[in-house]
Amino acid sequence: MTVQKNLNTSRPLDVLGKSLNSQVLIELKGGREFRGLLKSFDMHMNLVLNEAEELDGLETAKRLGIVLIRGDNIVYISPV
Repeated sequence: MTVQKNLNTSRPLDVLGKSLNSQVLIELKGGREFRGLLKSFDMHMNLVLNEAEELDGLETAKRLGIVLIRGDNIVYISPV
């Protein structure tokens, strides 16, 4: 029995890898949103963002600089 891979689908961490050094939008449990440059991540989806900002709607509420976001708090990650 052979298993064929669908070459059009990616693993979730591959998609994150393609977003390195690009801006991403992140929503956390509790509704807080952040935007920043994705600098690194690990297999638990812990993220490091540079030039991070906490958002209020689409407006910047706070400029934070470098932040570490723990993966188990993330609801979604989206390229900007």
